[in-house]
Amino acid sequence: MATYFSDASFKFLRGIARNNDRAWFQAHKADYDAHLKEPFQRLLTDLQPVLAGVSGHYRAEPKGVGGSMFRIQRDTRFANDKTPYKTWQGARLFHERGRQIEAPSFYVQIQPGNCFVGAGLWHPQADTLRRVRHFILDNPGSWKAAAHDAKFRRRFDLDDSEVLTRMPRGFPDDFEFADDLKRKNFVAYRMIDDATMVGPRLLKTLETDLHGMAKFVDYLCASLDLEF
Repeated sequence: MATYFSDASFKFLRGIARNNDRAWFQAHKADYDAHLKEPFQRLLTDLQPVLAGVSGHYRAEPKGVGGSMFRIQRDTRFANDKTPYKTWQGARLFHERGRQIEAPSFYVQIQPGNCFVGAGLWHPQADTLRRVRHFILDNPGSWKAAAHDAKFRRRFDLDDSEVLTRMPRGFPDDFEFADDLKRKNFVAYRMIDDATMVGPRLLKTLETDLHGMAKFVDYLCASLDLEF
């Protein structure tokens, strides 16, 4: 089985966390390319047939610019934190219509002690959020099957980092999934230990996870009239 990342990948990320400046990055750019960018591109290439088996409408695009990988450079224009680089590397497996309409995506991240795979809608726009909430209100049975199935919840967590303190206006307080309607993000995720991230079973692990999150993403796509 192929491996992608290595201890050198984590070494670079720990280094950029300690030395988050352009001079250090430029001095170690060859390490970034060899141990993070290029391995992630190989992983994305190998995920293409896996993703096709999950949904014909999602893409894993390995090209360096405009593909699945996020830039390691941070956008600091409106941020209080002006450090120029992220201390992780992530990639989005995106819907084919994701450039025309806000769509749920799959996501893979490598960071020492914080590697994970996830899927869903992160910080969706207000109109997208409203559509998802109304869809859950109108289709609670299929939401239960997609997000609260016992097997699904044994493997995946739902992101609880940002929730409303009270029900959004116009939604009933006694709804079965009231807590879900308070969510600002609709994201399922599973942490991946560092050993798995650098080991030979990473691709197989991600294949299991992408299939495991398919019903959840399918539901979110349906709420936005997107094909899955």
